[in-house]
Amino acid sequence: MSSLRTSRTRLAGAATTVVLAALSLTACSDGTGVHAESVAAATPTTAHASSPTPSSAAGSATSAASAPAAGATTGSRKSTGGTAASKPPAQAAKPVTCEGSNTKTVAAPLTRPVNHMLLTVTNTGSRTCYLYAYPAVRFGEAQSVPPVIEDSKPQAVVTLAPGESGYASVNLSATDGSGTHGHTVNSLYVYFHGRSGNESVGTGAHPPLPAKGVYVDDSLKVTYWQQSMDDAVNW
Repeated sequence: MSSLRTSRTRLAGAATTVVLAALSLTACSDGTGVHAESVAAATPTTAHASSPTPSSAAGSATSAASAPAAGATTGSRKSTGGTAASKPPAQAAKPVTCEGSNTKTVAAPLTRPVNHMLLTVTNTGSRTCYLYAYPAVRFGEAQSVPPVIEDSKPQAVVTLAPGESGYASVNLSATDGSGTHGHTVNSLYVYFHGRSGNESVGTGAHPPLPAKGVYVDDSLKVTYWQQSMDDAVNW
């Protein structure tokens, strides 16, 4: 009986030793004791819950890569700026023919040379215009225009920018009295030639004459249009 009790006591002691040894191994591997083991076991679950999923992590990486840094200029802005800087200038308007609707004509009798009148045509339009050939003038009720002085033809077509003027002179009558059919006229019409020089284009001009009129005879003639006043009055 005594030996049976002794065996049971030894078995119980051995079992206790095994349990303590197991607990001791667990505590040693963790380094914090039995209670810390249960906390450590819960830690992976918490870490897993806070970790981003693969898809959300990829989205965050994409957003970070596509977002420009502070103060950086994006490619689209540079492209837009380049386009604005390289915009071609507007094309200049094509020149037109000078005529009554885009010019103003003034007729002024001259004291020097005597028996002469100066025609001044000013470009009142917004585009450059060309004064072709010579003025086709009609005084009073005349049925034809006077001839042109051929030697007065300029080397180039008279070109008037907006605001600029061209000139021609009119020899009203012979200075030596050799002219015939002299008479006084009170009205004047000026017509303009086209590029060919043989036709009248656009509208004419009707510049006023002095109240007493001007005296003309059959020696009446005109010069070609000139770029300067001095060239016009030399004839």
